[in-house]
Amino acid sequence: MSQTFDAASKYINRELSWLAFNMRVLEEAENQRHPLFERVRFLSISGSNLDEFYMVRVAGLKGQVEENVNKRSADGLTPSQQLLAIKDKVHELIRGQSDCWKALKVELRKNGISVIDLKELTRNDQAWLESHFMQQIFPVLTPLAIDPAHPFPFMPNLGVALALKLWENGHKEDEPLYAMVPLPAQLKRFIRLEGAGIRFIALETVVMMHLNRLFPNYTLEKSGIFRIIRDSEMELDEGAEDLVRSFESALKRRRRGQVIRVGFTQEMAPELQELIVEQLPASQDDVFYMNDIVAMTDVKDIIVKDRPDLLFEPFTARFPERIRDFGDDCFAAINHKDFLVHHPYESFDVVVQFIRQAASDPNVVSIKQTLYRTSDDSPIIEALIEAAEAGKSVTAVVELKARFDEEANLKWARRLQMAGAQVVFGFIEMKIHAKVSMVVRREGSELRTYVHFGTGNYHPVTAKVYTDLSYFTCDPVLCRDAAKIFNYMTGYALPEQMESLCFAPITLRTTLLEDIQREIRFAKEGKPATIWAKMNSLVDEVIIEALYDASQAGVQIDLIIRGICCLRPGVPGLSDNIRVRSIVGRFLEHSRIACFGNGYKMPSEHAKVYISSADWMQRNTTGRVETLVPIKNETVHEQILDQIMVANLLDKEHCWVLNSDGSYTRVKSKPGDFNNHHYFMTNPSLSGRGSAIIKKAAPNLLASRVKKETKEKA
Repeated sequence: MSQTFDAASKYINRELSWLAFNMRVLEEAENQRHPLFERVRFLSISGSNLDEFYMVRVAGLKGQVEENVNKRSADGLTPSQQLLAIKDKVHELIRGQSDCWKALKVELRKNGISVIDLKELTRNDQAWLESHFMQQIFPVLTPLAIDPAHPFPFMPNLGVALALKLWENGHKEDEPLYAMVPLPAQLKRFIRLEGAGIRFIALETVVMMHLNRLFPNYTLEKSGIFRIIRDSEMELDEGAEDLVRSFESALKRRRRGQVIRVGFTQEMAPELQELIVEQLPASQDDVFYMNDIVAMTDVKDIIVKDRPDLLFEPFTARFPERIRDFGDDCFAAINHKDFLVHHPYESFDVVVQFIRQAASDPNVVSIKQTLYRTSDDSPIIEALIEAAEAGKSVTAVVELKARFDEEANLKWARRLQMAGAQVVFGFIEMKIHAKVSMVVRREGSELRTYVHFGTGNYHPVTAKVYTDLSYFTCDPVLCRDAAKIFNYMTGYALPEQMESLCFAPITLRTTLLEDIQREIRFAKEGKPATIWAKMNSLVDEVIIEALYDASQAGVQIDLIIRGICCLRPGVPGLSDNIRVRSIVGRFLEHSRIACFGNGYKMPSEHAKVYISSADWMQRNTTGRVETLVPIKNETVHEQILDQIMVANLLDKEHCWVLNSDGSYTRVKSKPGDFNNHHYFMTNPSLSGRGSAIIKKAAPNLLASRVKKETKEKA
C-alpha cells in the first residue's frame, strides 16, 4: 500500500521559499570570498528584493484577506497564516541585514572607507557640508507642516521622510509643530565628503544638521526616519476598449496604492509613530523597526569606482568567434550552422548586431520581435526604428504588463509606432513572455528566415550579469514554427499543429509531462532514467506531482533552481531520488533548460534537450505565451548538456542544497573546487568558438569530471 502525504509534507510554501532565497542572497554579503564592495552590493540586492516581495506578493495576500478570500496555498496555509509566517521570517531577515551592515561598516573602515556620524566631522567637513547642503540639497527639499490647514502629505512608494516634533522658540506654551521632510529619491542616500580618504555621511544626518535652514526659529524635540511601501499590483479596467489607456489609468492608481509596510528607525518617538501610522493610514501589523537604515537597498551608494580592488576582477565578455569567422556577418554564420551564445560570458552585442544587421540589410524584408523588458537606451529598439523608417516591415510585440516596466514599454511602443512599425500588445488576459526575433531575408529568388530564441530579455544591461542563452538558427522547421507563434501573438491565430517548437499556454506543459512519463517508463523497464533541469522557480503542482511519481518509479532527478522551489526533495517514499541545488554567486542564474535521458545515461547525445523562456510555474506553463525549444543541432546539444548543465551540477563554490524540511545548506568547498562562473569566464563555449579552439576540449573535461564525481558518490 502506497504511503499518503498531506499538503504540508509534500510542498514548501512558495512565499517562505522565496524568503529563503533572499536569505541566501544576504549570506553572499557575508561571504568572505567576495570582494568587500561586492558584499555591499549583495546586501543592497537583498533589500531591493524584499521591497519587491512586499509590493507584489505580500500585497496580493493582504488583498485576499481584505476580500475574505481563504484559498489555501499548496502547503495548506490560508492567506492570513501565510502573512503571519512571512512576518516572522522578515523580522529574521531584517535583523540579519542590520547585523551584516554593522559588520560590513567595520570591515570597510579597515579598508579605508568610512560611513561616519556627526561626532566624527571636522570643522572643514562641517564647512564643506554647509556649502553642499545649500547648493545641492536645500533647493529640492520641501518642509511640510502637519496640522488642520496642512493635511498629511502624499508619500510615494518607497518614499523616505524625516518626521519631526518642533517648538517655536519662545512659545513653549503653544501647540507643537509636527512636520515632515521627504527625502527626494533623486538625491543619493550617502554623501561623499571631500578631503582625504573615502568617507560618507547619510543624507538624513546632513538634513538634520541643517534643520534651522528649513525651520528657522524652531527647536527640535523629537525626530525619526520612516519609509513606506505601497501595493504595486495593477488592476486593469474590465472590458476596456483601449488597452493603452487602461494601462495609463492603472499606472496612476498604482502610484496611490495602499500602504502595506512602514519602516521606522528605532529612535522614532512613539508619539510620531502613532501620528504617521494613523495618517498614512497603515496597520500596526505593517510596522517594522530598523536599527540603522530604513532602506537597505541604498547602501549601494557607497560603492565607488576608485577602489577597484574591492570589486570583482573586471570581466570582458567574449564575442563569438563564429561570427568573426564570417566577417561579422550574422546571417552567413547562422546559415553555415546553428550556434548558441552563453551570456554574460559571451557578449549580448551579438544579439544587437543580429537586429542591426537586419535593419541595415537591403535584402531583409521583415523583422518580428517580442519585447518584454529592455534598457532605457535600447539599441535593439533603435535598430527596429531604423528598419521601420527604412521601409521594412517591422512588427513589435510589446508586453505592457511587464511589472515595473509598464511605463517604459508604453514609451517604446509610441516611438515604434511613430517610426511606422506595427506594434501589437498581445493578449489582455495573459502576458507574452516568449523571447523571439524573426528576420526574413531575400536570398536570390527565395526568402530565408533566421530566428533567435532566448531564455532572457532583450536587455543589454541585465545581459551583463544574468546567465542566459541565445540560440540562432535558420532551420526551416523551427522558423516555420516561429512564424506561427508570431501569428498567434498578433492575430489570435492558434496554430493547428507545430512541427517542433512547443509553446505555452497550449503544448509546453503537456510536453514536459509527456517527457517525464517517458522517463518513468524507462525506469520501469530497467533502463537508465534521468531528468536534469535548470530554472529560476518550481511552483507548478502538476509538474511537481509528476516529478514525485518519477522519483518513486526510480528516475534520478537533479534540479538546479535558483529561487523558489515548492517541491520537497529527499522525502522517503515520495522524493528519494530528487536532488535540488541552488546556485547564487557573481552572476544571476537565469537560463531555463530541461534535459531528459531518453533511455540513456546522461550526458548523452541521445538525450532530449530544451531551452525555454518559462519557469515551471503555473503562470508560465498555462498562463503566458512562452517557448520550449527542442535542441537538435549536435554541437549546440553538446554545449548545453555536456558543458552548461554539467558545470552547474559540478559547482561547489556557489552551491546550496535544499533539504526536505525546506532549509538550505551551503556546500562546503575548499580552494580549487569547481566554480562554474569562473569556468565559463575562462573557457570558450562550444558552438560559438569557431576556428579558434581545438574541438571538444572543454566539454570533455567536464564530462570526465562528472563521471568521476558520480563514481565517488556511488
